[in-house]
Amino acid sequence: MGRRLSSMAVVILVLFLVLAVQAANIQFVKAPSLNSSTENPRIIFAANNYPRGDITAADGELLARSVPTGSTYSRQYPLGSLTAGVVGFSSAYYGTWGLEAQYDSYLTAHPQPPHSWVQVLAPTSAANNISITIIPALQRVAMKALNGQDGAVVAINPATGAVLAMYSNPTYDPNLFASSSYTTVKNAWLAGTKKNANGFAALAPVAIAQSFPPGSTFKVVTTASVLTSDPGLWLKSYPQMRETPLPTSKLTLSNFGHEKCGGTISQMLPPSCDTGYALLGLDLGGAFLSATADSFGYNQTPPLDLPGTQSSSFPTATQLASDLPGTAYSAIGQKDVRATALQNALVAAAIANQGVIMVPHLLNTVTSSDGSLIKQYEAKTWQTPISPTQAAQIKQLMVNVARYGTAAGIFPSYLQVGAKTGTAQVGNAAKNTDDWMIAFAPANHPTIAIAVVLPFQPTGAEGATAAGPVMKCMMLAAYALSNGKPASGTSTTCPS
Repeated sequence: MGRRLSSMAVVILVLFLVLAVQAANIQFVKAPSLNSSTENPRIIFAANNYPRGDITAADGELLARSVPTGSTYSRQYPLGSLTAGVVGFSSAYYGTWGLEAQYDSYLTAHPQPPHSWVQVLAPTSAANNISITIIPALQRVAMKALNGQDGAVVAINPATGAVLAMYSNPTYDPNLFASSSYTTVKNAWLAGTKKNANGFAALAPVAIAQSFPPGSTFKVVTTASVLTSDPGLWLKSYPQMRETPLPTSKLTLSNFGHEKCGGTISQMLPPSCDTGYALLGLDLGGAFLSATADSFGYNQTPPLDLPGTQSSSFPTATQLASDLPGTAYSAIGQKDVRATALQNALVAAAIANQGVIMVPHLLNTVTSSDGSLIKQYEAKTWQTPISPTQAAQIKQLMVNVARYGTAAGIFPSYLQVGAKTGTAQVGNAAKNTDDWMIAFAPANHPTIAIAVVLPFQPTGAEGATAAGPVMKCMMLAAYALSNGKPASGTSTTCPS
């Protein structure tokens, strides 16, 4: 009998220990995730019975708000698909997306600090409001300039990292996700996750979630690699040729359009000489090219405060060591090199901002329901790939690209644009090129850096002809805004 009682006591003790461990696990280990879970009844109650905070643009325009619907609240997005790729949505069925997800802890109603004994005894809940850096006027110009084509536009203030515009097509209507009808929301989800003919889905924005060969826009990074790794190559002159054989192979690399070109870097960047830059890349070597690409942010995820942001990729030094043809193609932004529009905007921003890449960000401020400032974003440095002197050297070359190089004739001279075009062949007869342009302005004191990408363009398209008109519209709009004028209607060649 005594043995049975002892065994039972041990079993009961073990059960108490298991209970204590599980209680501690729930209280201290799992508490944060349980507290924020969308299945938490308290969260569900707050989401349905309290309004979420407002999201406003840089100019104060309302981007998201909660409105009463009977005894609960539903979300509205006044600009709809225009800012959907940034703002996202809040759905009773699919949770949150975009900035609605990134800053959910601020936007969801939560207990407020008590200001009286009454509030101590009866705590109040309210949501915070956030303002972001997006300028709707620039966003509208980007949308109209793309004119329904798949692609993306990203505009950044190079001095602060503030994202001024980020528009992707395809896009979606976030208001459908706020519907009380499950069928409506489910259909919106199915449509938003379905890939189109080019393989893009609206809920994976082209600007941050898709990457493409950057083509000759990468020559900016290759040029930077010369300055930081082997400055003696700056003045080396490469032979005038239409194509060049590649070492350790039977391959040849030809210039776009099969034109003849060569010379020094200063002579080759404006006309975007592929053969010369391929040989330059071979002289530099894969190790230097890879290190410089990494210093500009390749092979790491840019610290943008937006879920779904993807990294860009450049081959490692080890991969290129045994692939000399790959090294030549990598130097001109092709083969295994991939860049997002965000990454390429950051490359342009580095040249514009004296060699410094600031942390890209969308948040401006967080305020309480009574308007009190809770948080103000503070600009921070992310990468410093080159020195101010080196940036100035590349900046002048990019100005020459706009003056008499591959971007000549696109921009009015008063805009003072520095640019680089890119045309990456994808080998598809019907959808032959990914077309790019990166640029900044005004060159003497840049206030905006922009990347435009239009993937899978038909044969005959190139960076200047496909991405150039979109970039021109964005630069004209930015100039107009900086002079206190409307962003639209700045030119008869741009959407009004």
